[in-house]
Amino acid sequence: MNEDTTLQTTTKPALNIASVSKSAFVKTYVLTVSRYFPKKHKRAGDQTYFTEKIACGVFCPGDCNDCDFKNPKIHTIRSNYELWEKRAKQINEGKAILSIRYWSGMPYRSKQVELYKLEEIGIQKLEDPTNFVFAPVNGKMINWEEIAKNDGLSFDNFCDWFKVRSEKPMAIIHFTHYRY
Repeated sequence: MNEDTTLQTTTKPALNIASVSKSAFVKTYVLTVSRYFPKKHKRAGDQTYFTEKIACGVFCPGDCNDCDFKNPKIHTIRSNYELWEKRAKQINEGKAILSIRYWSGMPYRSKQVELYKLEEIGIQKLEDPTNFVFAPVNGKMINWEEIAKNDGLSFDNFCDWFKVRSEKPMAIIHFTHYRY
């Protein structure tokens, strides 16, 4: 496989976006993203631009002049790897979809607004989130700065967001075909 082929496979656009008609007949799993940094973050209240960064990562992968963001959000990290592994299997088998949403106002106290419905996602296991040297992902040691960038954050903001990490494996849920 030459370098151009490798680049094309890793920067493929979004995984399949679900149609409205299909979503009416399958199970829906909801994943909410924050539009603002949380109260315990040093940038509390500032915009994360996650919704825009997801759009940039999903529809404009790689070097896209139309995107305003150098760090598109091509994945999210969640606790409970086993749960997300089961959900990813159902989604990828066509038995469910993933609804990516954000809160219209205060989290848990306002309506959710749907961004996308995906009928295919990727999942990788972040095996030891407490390893602060490298991120062990599916047996590979990945630099945390790369993980942070692909999560749509600077390394500094990523560390502050995840200052308390679970000791249990976490799920890296991919919105594109990119994998570590």
